[in-house]
Amino acid sequence: MVLCAVALGSTALALHAGEVPDDEKTGGDTTVYATGRNAFSFPFANLTDAERTRFVIGNSFFKRNWVQAPASTKARDGLGPHFIARSCGGCHVQDGRGAPPDFRNGLMDQPVGLLMRLSVPGQDAHGGPRPDPVYGDQFSNFAIRNVKPEGNITIRHETVNGRFADGTPYTLQKPIYGFAGLNYGPMSLNVMSSPRLAPQIIGVGLIEAIPESEILRNARDQAALGGPIRGMPNRVWDAPSQKHLIGRFGWKANVATLAHQTGAAFQGDMGITSRLFPQETCTPTQKDCLAAPRGAEGKAPEIDDKTFDDVVFYEATLAPPARRKPRDPAVLQGQRLFAQAQCAVCHRPSYVTAEGPFPRLTSPALKGQTIWPYTDLLLHDMGPELADGRPDFLASGSQWRTPPLWGVGLVKDVNGHTRLMHDGRADGVLEAILWHGGEAQASRDTVLRLSAEDRAALVRFVESL
Repeated sequence: MVLCAVALGSTALALHAGEVPDDEKTGGDTTVYATGRNAFSFPFANLTDAERTRFVIGNSFFKRNWVQAPASTKARDGLGPHFIARSCGGCHVQDGRGAPPDFRNGLMDQPVGLLMRLSVPGQDAHGGPRPDPVYGDQFSNFAIRNVKPEGNITIRHETVNGRFADGTPYTLQKPIYGFAGLNYGPMSLNVMSSPRLAPQIIGVGLIEAIPESEILRNARDQAALGGPIRGMPNRVWDAPSQKHLIGRFGWKANVATLAHQTGAAFQGDMGITSRLFPQETCTPTQKDCLAAPRGAEGKAPEIDDKTFDDVVFYEATLAPPARRKPRDPAVLQGQRLFAQAQCAVCHRPSYVTAEGPFPRLTSPALKGQTIWPYTDLLLHDMGPELADGRPDFLASGSQWRTPPLWGVGLVKDVNGHTRLMHDGRADGVLEAILWHGGEAQASRDTVLRLSAEDRAALVRFVESL
């Protein structure tokens, strides 16, 4: 991992006018040159015509709303009984990033792109979190007709003040979460909850194609450094393959494959059953949920296999946009600072892809691509300020997966905000850095000592990715 940091700085230093940086094409031949509102919604640049047709079909079922059963729209009925969104695109708007709810005149909108995971101490049959016996593993604040929503999420904030070494003050807002209006009685006294913001989904098929050996190599290389940064892989149950694999998706790397992620999201977020997750999430206490009508004329699954596979294919072939202004002097200065602050130890810049775990769900076009996602896909202890106290497979209550950085600078164009981190508590790149602690404390302290000009350059670099 030292080599990654050194190579990153060397690339910036050696770049001459007229050269194209190696990492401009973030997804290799899959890269698209796109900005603006639709920057995250393009297919791989190297798909065949037939694959582009499949991409369009998957896009339709990803973005269009599901409806309550029974309905004349048989291919899209079965919403709920409990849900947090009516479509995949309801959380991943324009294939982008969700945001915490807005506050208007003292009233809070119930979140859509921000969900709350729930569990109680112990593990399920596969070593994962154990659901709350009344409210399950995910809180649902919406429901179909004649079914009660589980309740409301509440959020308040505590102010965190600090200063950079040059005296410049900063203010962070720490969210404090709670629940109100619970419709099925109290939660367990020992319930653990954790917020999850929907991330942008560009390049997820490429991340799925990173060889497992490279993720394990990241952990070995970090351990060999002998410093505080010691990432570890999560090992999680994967429903499609019926075995434990290294996790690479989710804020705690608690999902191994896109097929599992998609099936779990259909079930948990929208109440849509599939071949992988054929049961509704109603608990025994939720009698109205259990009695509600089912989609597909009462036959499970509510999403058929072909449609499900097309949605996964769509997600797997969403292209990462090319970098913007990578040769700008401020961007190059920020790139050097990124390496010097050891950010690249966790945010490993590049990989060469293999192929996805399920060839029928993706494209041969992603194989053998040099990609630049800036992540090690490992879990890191990020300190007490970010800890949620909720374990997830091997992840502790203070560990989080290093998120990919590609596309961060386009979130404002696509989604109209700059909320970052697992729950959107950071407004922009610099605030996200200031929330780093634990293994990343030394990197954060380095940034605190930077001048205002260097801080701006560092942000420019990250936003160019």
